[in-house]
Amino acid sequence: MQLSFQEEKPLYLQIAQGLEDGIVSGAFSEETQIPSTTEISVTYRINPATALKGINLLVSQGVLYKKRGLGMFVAKGARQTLLQKRRESFYQSYVKTLIQEAKQLQLSREEIVALLERGLNE
Repeated sequence: MQLSFQEEKPLYLQIAQGLEDGIVSGAFSEETQIPSTTEISVTYRINPATALKGINLLVSQGVLYKKRGLGMFVAKGARQTLLQKRRESFYQSYVKTLIQEAKQLQLSREEIVALLERGLNE
């Protein structure tokens, strides 16, 4: 996980995104422990409250859960939950925009598919 202090995105969102990336990639498997707020705050030299805010965001989404006295763990089904969330975000951010632009350019379904295939082959 890398944090950028120059980026406009708040640090706690960067932390949540970094943990999500770790879960999606398999670096943090279901039912395994994630780094503590103290570990994150010491590693990145940030306020522990900032690290906790990023972690709590994932707790509120059901991706992480707390084991009293042990720390935070990845919930069962977390990877699938995040994949579904990201797929929906991909659709909203990219696919809808692509389709709107394709309609303005009066591209046919076949032309859109051909462009996507071209992109996949490059």
